[in-house]
Amino acid sequence: METFKRTPMQLFNLPQHFVIPLFQRPYVWKEAEQWDPLWSDIRRVAEVRIAEPHREATHFFGAVVLQAQEVQSRRLIAWNVIDGQQRLTTLQIVADAACALLEEADHVKLAGQLDDLTHNSEKYVDDGESRLKLRHLNRDGAAFNEVMLAEPPVEYDQLRQRDSQIVAAHRYFSAVMEQWLGSPGSRDFSVKAEELTNVLLDGLQFVSIELDAAENSQEIFETLNARGTPLTAADLIRNFVFQRLESEGADTERAYREYWPFESKFWMNEVSVGRNLVSRSSLFLNQWLVASTGEDVSSQATFSRFKSWIEHESEQAMKDLLPSLKIQAEQYQEFTESAARQGGSLNSAQMAFYRMAASGIEVLKPLVIWLYEPGRQLPQQDIDRVLGAAESWVFRRQILRLSGSDLGRIVADVIASNREVADDDLADRVIGHLARLNVTSTYWPGDDEIRIALNTESAYTRFPRGRLRMFLEAIEDRYRAETGQPQIERKNYPIEHILPRAWKDTWPVSSAEAEDERQERVHRLGNLTLLTNSLNSKVSNGPWKSKRAALLQHNTITMTGRVVGVTEDHDWDEEMIDDRTGELVDVLLSVWPAPDGHLGKVVDPQAKAGEWIELKHLIEAGLLAGGDVLAATHRDFKGSVACVTADGGIELAGKRYSTPSAAGYALRQKATNGWYFWAVGDGRRLRDVRAEFQNSVTV
Repeated sequence: METFKRTPMQLFNLPQHFVIPLFQRPYVWKEAEQWDPLWSDIRRVAEVRIAEPHREATHFFGAVVLQAQEVQSRRLIAWNVIDGQQRLTTLQIVADAACALLEEADHVKLAGQLDDLTHNSEKYVDDGESRLKLRHLNRDGAAFNEVMLAEPPVEYDQLRQRDSQIVAAHRYFSAVMEQWLGSPGSRDFSVKAEELTNVLLDGLQFVSIELDAAENSQEIFETLNARGTPLTAADLIRNFVFQRLESEGADTERAYREYWPFESKFWMNEVSVGRNLVSRSSLFLNQWLVASTGEDVSSQATFSRFKSWIEHESEQAMKDLLPSLKIQAEQYQEFTESAARQGGSLNSAQMAFYRMAASGIEVLKPLVIWLYEPGRQLPQQDIDRVLGAAESWVFRRQILRLSGSDLGRIVADVIASNREVADDDLADRVIGHLARLNVTSTYWPGDDEIRIALNTESAYTRFPRGRLRMFLEAIEDRYRAETGQPQIERKNYPIEHILPRAWKDTWPVSSAEAEDERQERVHRLGNLTLLTNSLNSKVSNGPWKSKRAALLQHNTITMTGRVVGVTEDHDWDEEMIDDRTGELVDVLLSVWPAPDGHLGKVVDPQAKAGEWIELKHLIEAGLLAGGDVLAATHRDFKGSVACVTADGGIELAGKRYSTPSAAGYALRQKATNGWYFWAVGDGRRLRDVRAEFQNSVTV
């Protein structure tokens, strides 16, 4: 057995095969737990190298165990992957996804370097053999081979194995890298592309344990994967803290007794973060570290970053740091416990914690920790302004169901950029920072976009129930504030449809068209309200007169009372639902306002709009017409043509296909990005026509 420290280039440089044996478990890595932290680490290393070229930043990517095969081909070394298949599979996927993006952007040299990590040269491969360096003998083989051999740009939805976790990983890394690289052809793209390639070649480091064919691989595997309770980040930090205190000559017993707060049930409880369960102490220490460093620290890196910060950056002795840490932990506990109470009005920090819990996110907690840092004496009105703006930024994005995966980085940037700002200027600086965000992954949506979305959104079916209830509670609290009433109790009050979901028996209309109009409004915001107690189904689904009487008799919710008030001489109908939807949207916009004049425009509208564009939209815009001929652009299919149908399909060889990619697949019998494959009469590819449409859309 020999152990080496390897980079990907060193591990994969030779013509060789790495074989995942049949008995190995399938690929199980997921976005929240592994892909997103790995991408954050890759991006961090790349950005450090760009900003500080003299630093050879790296990231340790774990250990792998390989065993030489007894039987090898004449040309290729072969290894069985005994441990580390998840890491190796993911790294191959990342390299291939990056290669495809760079190849599409005509960065041929860089793409070729990455291709050498994943594919053996044809001159070393026997006829009929796969060029892939990693071979899955288990059930992942079909998916891995298909996505890794698909021609760029990969049309994921056309893959036979499109529902596999491996294809999902390839799609994820392709999307996040494309977003980070920006516009092909720009200088920024070229700089990032080169450094991304370098990181994938030599910026990740492995420990490679390499066995000869005769060694007992099972013994090694069992040793590396011994059963036991893994140490949490809080466990590791605790050990480090008290070792450090001992080296400083401090009274460690007294420090543990008086200044280490994390041994109570509150801190030991596991809480859900995405799909993960983590101890609350580990979660807090991660968020405290973000607040302290101004960096987006992944949960996996909490201990290593804490250790590095203490040793090289904090300039504080541990005995001086620990009392401050305790103060912030106690504040955090108070905010959390206040947010969990059903009654009593909350201040802005407590309410932020409540709304995050109701909405299933943690993203603003480092900002709250930072605002309440010991020694900082911010006026409450400034804290309110900062948290109000941050909530508006986050919850407006949630209303539009935009991704939140990159928001943690922005919170860290806000902290880092404003650490030295005078208190009097802080709120304006933070608001300005958020307002300047101008890409789809992070921008702050404007009023018009929220109105357009919510006026026709089926809010009841589109938002998680806790989040929707929180939106309605925010509206109710704004109504109550107008008359000086306390905030609504947070008791998970039921959400009631005013026009019932089962309306057809007791709320009839006269035509099929009227039925459609009514059904479209059942789940809209304006048809929803909160009740202190659920109505029985007979009353809830009964005629409006009896339902209104029940609401009048039992209601204590202001927003419900307003519905009762405006319908004294009027039945509840479509016009009233539309009017109330507009009113409630306006109230939400006043709860979470944007700066005056803020429009929420982005520089990458295609990233926001591209997913929904179909051929029919290009026809409606006059950019295509039924009967237009499309020509195949692939060298192997020159002369093959198809025809645009008037209803937005593509006719090929007498058969209609619903999308360009489906028609491309039918012709080539392999996954095809139809927007790239088909060209119109003047030579432009369909993707160029789509881009013209996207650029014409007001965002």
